[in-house]
Amino acid sequence: MSENSVVILDGGMGRELQRRGAPFRQPEWSALALTEAPQHVQAVHAAYIESGANVITTNSYAVVPFHIGEALFATQGQALAAVAGTLARKAADAAQGTVQVAGSLPPLFGSYRPDLFEAARVGEILQPLVNGLAEHVDLWLAETQSSIAEAQAIRAGLPQDGKPFWLSFTLQDEDTDEVPRLRSGEPVAEAAQAAAALGVATLLFNCSQPEVIGAAIDAAKATFERLGVDIKIGAYANAFPPQPKDAKANDGLDELRDDLDPPGYLHWASNWRQRGASHLGGCCGIGPEHIAVLAGQLK
Repeated sequence: MSENSVVILDGGMGRELQRRGAPFRQPEWSALALTEAPQHVQAVHAAYIESGANVITTNSYAVVPFHIGEALFATQGQALAAVAGTLARKAADAAQGTVQVAGSLPPLFGSYRPDLFEAARVGEILQPLVNGLAEHVDLWLAETQSSIAEAQAIRAGLPQDGKPFWLSFTLQDEDTDEVPRLRSGEPVAEAAQAAAALGVATLLFNCSQPEVIGAAIDAAKATFERLGVDIKIGAYANAFPPQPKDAKANDGLDELRDDLDPPGYLHWASNWRQRGASHLGGCCGIGPEHIAVLAGQLK
């Protein structure tokens, strides 16, 4: 792709699975479909590709003990990750053009919960995911990361396989001050500097309100310019109302904001593009219809 081209990412998985009639319940969330309705997972991937996505993300976000339980993860975690990788790869290979598969590496101990991070346990949760996904993915995506420490731990646990490393942080939705911050409270500028030290190819912001992402893009761009590094910036926001500090990502299907229909979401994505973001997609509540509008207007 050219220097100025936009990379279109996919959107959320969970709500799309439910819309298609896939079994869907807490706490397993989207992982349930990997065993009970894999055809629906592949169909969602295909729908995003049809809408214009250049990159699709494996449905491995909920393949962690936090969602499927310690016992099931211990016996089937790697196998479930492999299924997620296989389904995404099949959808990408069936596409007319080139579609990349991003291997989703989720928060290992619970979304929005940097306080639950256990450095000593990173390997036992991360390695089954990596082992299951490795042969199917084109790049690694550590997404919805709430703290610098967990992002650093995930990067350290990845193989030296030459695949690009993308990192996506989730932001505080509350406008507590003018400094954009991760959910850990760490400033985005510090997170961007840490990302540069980790050798990320693309830094993104996801699973947050559209309103807080622009300032985060600005902070990341300024940091990268100061450091003299060429790192792409991207974003994929939620379509839900602001989530309180004690909220958990994937804790039920929230009502969607009326103003974040496809044209409304395009308004925000266009703003992020103007600020310098080159990788644009959607997170929770953003579906193929949103991605189609982004692809049609921003590519």
